[in-house]
Amino acid sequence: MDDWQLLRDYATRNSEEAFRALVDRYAGLVYHAALRQAGNPHTAEEVTQAVFIALAQKADRIPRSTILSGWLFRATRFACNNLAREQIRRQRREQEAVMMETILRPNDTASVWEQIVPHLNDALDKLPRKDREAVLVRFFQDKSHRELARTLGVSEDAAKVRISRALEKLRLIFARQGFAVPSAVLLATISAHGTQAAPSGLTASVASVAVAKGTVGTTSTLTIAKGVLKIMAWTKAKTAIVSGVVVLLAAGTTTITIKEIEDHRTYPWQVHEGLISYDQLNQPPQVRILPSKFHTPDWATLKGKMVGTGVSAQNVVAAAYGYITPARVVFSTGLPDSRYDYIACLPGGEDANEQALQAEVKRKFGVIGKIATRDVEVWLLKVRFPNAPGLKRNTKAGDNGNSFSNIPGGFHGWNERMFDLAYSLEFRANVPVTDATGLTDRFDFDLNCTDRDLKNHDWDAVNLALGKLGLELVPTNMPLEMLVVEKVK
Repeated sequence: MDDWQLLRDYATRNSEEAFRALVDRYAGLVYHAALRQAGNPHTAEEVTQAVFIALAQKADRIPRSTILSGWLFRATRFACNNLAREQIRRQRREQEAVMMETILRPNDTASVWEQIVPHLNDALDKLPRKDREAVLVRFFQDKSHRELARTLGVSEDAAKVRISRALEKLRLIFARQGFAVPSAVLLATISAHGTQAAPSGLTASVASVAVAKGTVGTTSTLTIAKGVLKIMAWTKAKTAIVSGVVVLLAAGTTTITIKEIEDHRTYPWQVHEGLISYDQLNQPPQVRILPSKFHTPDWATLKGKMVGTGVSAQNVVAAAYGYITPARVVFSTGLPDSRYDYIACLPGGEDANEQALQAEVKRKFGVIGKIATRDVEVWLLKVRFPNAPGLKRNTKAGDNGNSFSNIPGGFHGWNERMFDLAYSLEFRANVPVTDATGLTDRFDFDLNCTDRDLKNHDWDAVNLALGKLGLELVPTNMPLEMLVVEKVK
């Protein structure tokens, strides 16, 4: 009997002999495929069992044209990937639990809270609007990830990613103010102290005064209320002005701007002399995407304003939607091969400039982007063996600057976090790289691989270099929040 006949015999008559015949034929194929991917005999046995359970459950729905070896191979891949994701999640939970136990004793979060609370409102205000709202709902309203996802109108996975990124941005803001706190500590501190009840009796008195709409209450309270409304009205007006500029740019009705672009005029911000400075963004309000004469890319976001020179169209689109590299962007349509310079320096902060640049991307390239969670290949940066001599802890306390620069034959990292190293590898290889080391210190090191190794995905050479630091890149598949770029319909 062929494979399909055996499947039908099992599906219609529950024939154990028929299914056992299939297991005899393919158990070796499935087991060794799992062993190659998982590298562990016990895991390979578990995956083999899971794959044949899946086959038994779907036996009556597999078409006759199916090549069973191909079906089983794909099922094995999916089973290994799912198991790897679950192991990563479990390890992350265990690492967080260990950090909580070893770093955070009962009074530790209170101590950290006392240090950050004077700066917390300013730090929250510096976050992009969407990140700030996510943090407020999750921690200061004590909502679960599921409730947060429902409030934001996104998937639960996307909500978790947004919270993780928002907390990392918040941690960096505190670090720039001279207060360095590990991500796990910040998470635990805000979780423990973010939600606080109003003083007894305040709720009732506030409600009674507020519903009277100003007919009762002290003079100073009414003055403050009027001031709040004026400030909010001015903020709304500024947003409307920015939106108007965006509409004009998108519609192409600003004659002077279009004419200047057509003339390929060179603007003061179109310089490329090393690191981008704030002077390049200290320009009149404008949003532009222009042909570039530079071949080495450089870009930055400073005080909510954005500029880039010598970058690809893919980089421009990624920047417009708040993505640092195109590695986490899915392009379902082609873009020009040319290089571009771009700027967005409107009033209104990062959100306003991203919206304006998105409108210009739509006009210039005819594409739009949307956020979606996709199952993609990811390289995990992991510790291969601890305390490697090539990875030296940076001992200059209070110095939060860092660099990852080219040297002959490789790169030099100074005062780097593993998060920064993962980003640098992702940027150069143009594939998603996630820090799974659990290391929170900053390090100095030399990485003896080249841009070409990373660009060509020569993972053997990259892992050989990382091995001297006690690190390695391990491939897996996992769900990631990705930007999907499509042609405007």
